[in-house]
Amino acid sequence: MPGGLAEIPRQGENRRRGSPEYRRTMAAAELRVVNDSEMERVEHWRAEELIRAGYDPTDAIALAARHDIDLHRAIELISLGCPYELAIEILI
Repeated sequence: MPGGLAEIPRQGENRRRGSPEYRRTMAAAELRVVNDSEMERVEHWRAEELIRAGYDPTDAIALAARHDIDLHRAIELISLGCPYELAIEILI
């Protein structure tokens, strides 16, 4: 009987089996892997942008991993003619 007493969850049940709460969700470990790989993609992109701006690849990778360093500021320093070593000092 749709909409009747059969639709009311029993004590301790929140939803029917077909509701989103009963669908398979990711385990915490799976979420961690997804987050890690997403973080790796972001850091890779940041490093590429820093290399494109003129940073040495080794420095670019180290700077890219530092999320407290503003990527746009790092690129701007080099594009405005800031000496390389001084830009590194300012950023770290």
